[in-house]
Amino acid sequence: MTEKYNFLKPYTFKNGVTIKNRIVIPPMTEAAALENGAVSQDELRYFDIHTGGVGMFIIPTMNVSDDGKGFEGEPSVADDKFMPGLKKLASTVKQNGTKAILQIFHAGRMSNSKILRGVQPVSASAVAALRPNAETPRELTEPEIEQIIEDFGQATRRAIQAGFDGIELHGANTYLMQQFFSPHSNRRTDKWGGNLENRMRFPLEVIKSVHAAVEKYADDKFIVGYRISPEEIEEPGIRLDDTLKFIDVLADQPINYLHVSMGYAWRTSLNDKSDDEPIILKVKKVVNDRLPLISVGSIEKPADAEKIVDSGIDFAAIGRESIRDPKWVQKVELGQENSIRYQMSLTELDELGVNSAFLDFLYALHADLHLVGSDQPKDDFAEKLGGVEGN
Repeated sequence: MTEKYNFLKPYTFKNGVTIKNRIVIPPMTEAAALENGAVSQDELRYFDIHTGGVGMFIIPTMNVSDDGKGFEGEPSVADDKFMPGLKKLASTVKQNGTKAILQIFHAGRMSNSKILRGVQPVSASAVAALRPNAETPRELTEPEIEQIIEDFGQATRRAIQAGFDGIELHGANTYLMQQFFSPHSNRRTDKWGGNLENRMRFPLEVIKSVHAAVEKYADDKFIVGYRISPEEIEEPGIRLDDTLKFIDVLADQPINYLHVSMGYAWRTSLNDKSDDEPIILKVKKVVNDRLPLISVGSIEKPADAEKIVDSGIDFAAIGRESIRDPKWVQKVELGQENSIRYQMSLTELDELGVNSAFLDFLYALHADLHLVGSDQPKDDFAEKLGGVEGN
């Protein structure tokens, strides 16, 4: 094994869990679950092909409540009936020392009544998202909020019993946990909304619920992560100052890592163009070594990942690139970097485990998606999958 790169070195969490290297596959929606939310054979095949090299594999997000489903083909962890598939999934991903982390979420207003089979989506407040054809959600009652918090705890219990090494709370990408934090989607005047402290309450209560499940059903080696989006462009919306204050609180919670979700790892503020300091470095200062960080966004080549780790960020997540080349880590370990694939052809979809549902999802996200070998012009696949790492 080459010792050329620092990202190949192991990392040990404060709870004693050692991750074999600093490379992570972030949660990337493949939209290939069965209609009822059960894990499909196609999903198992995809994960079997892509696991084994990275230190941690974060499984694409699963809903914790029936009304939390956000898209078709989304797997669910909302009921014990899904346990057989969840156990197979955990076992499949845990190859060659790779840690299997299950991301869990509630979509909130980022769903619609068609996906929910006639049920109106819910959110912190009855405010529609600023996107085409967005439906106005129904404001959650306090008992419903408490139930969803409990649902996160039950989902964690299922993840533990299924054999996963950890869970990641999806507090990013405009889903329900972020909706409660955002002044755009949260216009409440009770204890769940209003000032910054109240808007932090829902995600912090979810963390408490998850921690209670971990203490009851797991040992101290179970990993709990939190994914966060730093800003929104809506007005009113989340601004970086509030996020950094929230992160300062998160760093003292019973979680094991913080995953900063951005399309470009070195992105600067969307709202303050005069600020040229990368957000991830601002986050690092606030966290101040209390939690390890995962950075994601357009990390493709070994040099990209090394720049992240050399900057004091603990983990680098390679999303789109891991789809194109499941053996990325292994090739780097063997000194075969010249053989890494940075494009993907339609002729390679089957060997990569990318079925038609996954491909349709990618096209739906990116209408200008070009694939080598398609009837569209040849193009670099990496440049056409900008949002897939953020799901």
